[in-house]
Amino acid sequence: MKKYLSFLIIGIVFGITMTKSEAISWYRIQEMFRFQAFHMYGIIGTAVFLGAISVALIKRLGIRDLRGNPITFNDKQMSIPRYLFGGFIFGLGWALSGACPGPMYTLLGNGMLVFIVVIGSAILGTLAYGALRSKLPH
Repeated sequence: MKKYLSFLIIGIVFGITMTKSEAISWYRIQEMFRFQAFHMYGIIGTAVFLGAISVALIKRLGIRDLRGNPITFNDKQMSIPRYLFGGFIFGLGWALSGACPGPMYTLLGNGMLVFIVVIGSAILGTLAYGALRSKLPH
C-alpha cells in the first residue's frame, strides 16, 4: 500500500508540474507546431536531457527496480515504416486531442471531463495494438 501511495504522490507532483509549466495548454502545443514559441521545445528538450542522464546513471550505477531485478535496456531495431507509421498515429492522436499521453490524465484531473473519452480511446488503441502486434512489422 505504501508503494501505491508513493506512485500517487509522484503522479500529483507530475500533474502540478505539467499544469504550472503550461505543458497541458492546447495553445502552447499549437504555438509549438507553428514554430511560434520555444516554450514546449524547452520542456521536451529538458525531458529528453534528464531522461538521457537517468538512463546513463541506471546503466553506470547498476540501479535495480523496486523488486531488486536489474534494469535492462534492449536495442531497438531501426525501421523507417515502423517509426513513420507509429509517429503518424501518435501525432494524429496528439493533434485531434490536443494532448499526448502524460497530460491527458493531468487535464482530466484539472476538470476537463472530455478527456475521459480521449483516455478511453487511447486505451482502446493500445488494446488494438496488442491484438494486431503479431501482424505488424517489427
